[in-house]
Amino acid sequence: MSTQRSLVLVKPDGFSRGLTGEVLRRIEAKGYRLVALQILTPSREMLGLHYAEHEGKPFFEPLVDFMASGPVTAILIEGERCIEGFRSLAGATDPTTAAPGTIRGDLGRDWGHSVTQNVVHGSDSAESAEREIEIWFPEL
Repeated sequence: MSTQRSLVLVKPDGFSRGLTGEVLRRIEAKGYRLVALQILTPSREMLGLHYAEHEGKPFFEPLVDFMASGPVTAILIEGERCIEGFRSLAGATDPTTAAPGTIRGDLGRDWGHSVTQNVVHGSDSAESAEREIEIWFPEL
């Protein structure tokens, strides 16, 4: 098995509720290494690149609007099977149905925007992780 890298974002809803520390605690408790971390309010251009595969879908504009609405914490993590592992740690996309013990199950709230406002994002494959890391951490 080889070490992977993945991008994790604490979305504006999680950041505004002060959940970055709890997300970081869970990542480290799982045994993944924090490689880099930054807090920023992403530009629409950056988000357009990040969510390019969703352009033209009905949720694209509301998603970009939400993600550009405030600060996010961008985290580059590393570890054995960390892409799959973090997605399991994050839980189902819909916070209402996410299992207890997961980030979304414990910390997510159903604001009627479950596709967008669900506390965290995690890369879904090695290919998307590589592409997303290049967008959020181009120097690495």
